[in-house]
Amino acid sequence: MTSSRFFRIALVLGLLSAIGPFAIDMYLPALPEIGSSLDAAIGPVQMSLTVFFIALGVGQLLYGPVSDMVGRKPPLYFGLGLFALASIGCALATDIEMLIALRFVQGLGAAAGMAIPRAVVRDLHTGNEAARLMSLLMLVFSVSPILAPLAGSAVIAFTGWRGVFWVVSVAAVIGLATIASVLKETRPAEERVESSLGSALRAYGVLLRDTHYLGLVFIGAFAMAGFFTYLANSSFVMIDHYGLSPTVYSVAFGVNAAAFFGAAQLNGMLCERFGIVRVVKTSVTACGLVMTAMFLYYLSGGDRLAVLIVLYFIASALMGFVIPTTSVLALEQHGAIAGTASALLGTLQMLTGAVVMTVVGLFTDGRPLPMVAGMAGGALIAVLLAWITLGGRRSTRYAAG
Repeated sequence: MTSSRFFRIALVLGLLSAIGPFAIDMYLPALPEIGSSLDAAIGPVQMSLTVFFIALGVGQLLYGPVSDMVGRKPPLYFGLGLFALASIGCALATDIEMLIALRFVQGLGAAAGMAIPRAVVRDLHTGNEAARLMSLLMLVFSVSPILAPLAGSAVIAFTGWRGVFWVVSVAAVIGLATIASVLKETRPAEERVESSLGSALRAYGVLLRDTHYLGLVFIGAFAMAGFFTYLANSSFVMIDHYGLSPTVYSVAFGVNAAAFFGAAQLNGMLCERFGIVRVVKTSVTACGLVMTAMFLYYLSGGDRLAVLIVLYFIASALMGFVIPTTSVLALEQHGAIAGTASALLGTLQMLTGAVVMTVVGLFTDGRPLPMVAGMAGGALIAVLLAWITLGGRRSTRYAAG
């Protein structure tokens, strides 16, 4: 593959992957306003985020096997079309219950853009080249958490929170046009002969019995769970507790996101030099230590916004080394069922994040400590899983990349 095509594929896949998260990140600054507008408490407003993650996870279970059976492009068309229609419905919602239901449908549509691009990466590359392409995809994907909250703040200032959903519906239409005009099918008909509903169920059985695959998936899942906890709580903590404006909050959020995606761009170089396994184990351990330090600070009575921003900036950068590489390792041995393996990976990670968000939500009081405790807990579980999963003989083959 030529260099220009390599970068073009990364651009397209990154933009498709970003459409769903864009629907999360753009409306984060509006969460307090949504509560006021629809006369809803913090819990139900957060539920509109949680159900999106649940649908984003469950939907991938369907899109992955379907993409193995019919190709990568048709499920992308369906998913983005469903996402666009649900986004319009969200813009017209009259109460929090209606918004929650439509957010679930929106998440089902967005799941296509989450599961299928990873499978396309595996269709095209393995090993360090896959890590490089995945990291480039993540760089494009980074436009969402860096720019989306700022864009959301601007849209909200002029149109209110409903304008956010009109904007993401337009983004979905642009995504549909991009698929039709730029993306080529990477799973040709001859490779789909053995794919069927029965083979998909058997594939899920194989994956669920593969403890190495599951270990890698859950390393990424619990690393991401801390980020999901931050998503669900940070607007209330920073806007209501620390008194930031939605725009300043968006800047703070974008800075941490930039750390994640900036670090991810070093993955290819680091994995070639030190090996993927060493990069994952070192980074996840360092992230756990940083998050533990943050938790102990707040547990001891500290309450400075600068500490939260600085320590989470460091932790975000370290997660940038962990999440793309664990995805590559998890899919490495499952190229024949890459769509199914990618789907199960996405489902388990999203559902893990949703469960952690729900548990933390039981203790949410608008102050930082419950949020930080959830973030630290996820990071420490990821550390434990990394040393269990990547300490065995099976992992040594990856040690040199």
